[in-house]
Amino acid sequence: LAAANQTHEPLFWVGACTVACVLLWLLYRLLSGFRIWVLGNGSLLTPRLGKWAVVTGATDGIGKSYAEELARRGFALMLISRSQDKLDDVAKLLEEQYKVETKTIAVDFGKADIYGTIEEGLSGLEIGVLVNNVGVSYPYPEYYLHIPNLDNFITNMINVNMTSVCQVRSKGVILNISSASGMYPVPLLTVYSPSVFKGAFLKCSNAVCIFYVCK
Repeated sequence: LAAANQTHEPLFWVGACTVACVLLWLLYRLLSGFRIWVLGNGSLLTPRLGKWAVVTGATDGIGKSYAEELARRGFALMLISRSQDKLDDVAKLLEEQYKVETKTIAVDFGKADIYGTIEEGLSGLEIGVLVNNVGVSYPYPEYYLHIPNLDNFITNMINVNMTSVCQVRSKGVILNISSASGMYPVPLLTVYSPSVFKGAFLKCSNAVCIFYVCK
């Protein structure tokens, strides 16, 4: 019996350590989720960062919601999207509802020659927040080799989903919006899925943070 206990004792401690590690990991994940999703750091997002917030893809969906929330917090808004008519509608809504100043830049992020226009529009603004939300997907799911005009389609999607430009002051905030489609293989959306790859956006965001932290 004593010999059996001696044999089982190491296994007991291995099991106990394993269970403890799993429980600590779960506790860490729960606390992290509570901090991010419940407590958050929204109180830090105020015009003290800079008067202006820049939102790309601001006329619909997530981008429009961010624009409304930032306006509610008192930011002046620079709205960037493709349709001038939609930009005017959103700008009018924000001005009337939240009494904030707005500006707009109408550009197609699928084109490579737009950044001079954006830079000119942002020149002289005290920018505190950039919401990099603009994105594009397929008009319909399709097999990779059956996508019409494939080369141009890939270039356009990468330009829209992975490229933007803005100079933010040292105490500003950049919010990069990605997609759950970038976390897993998505059949029939072969180009879209890697263009919003979560890891790429995360590494890019971390690299920018490290590079500019001392600027």
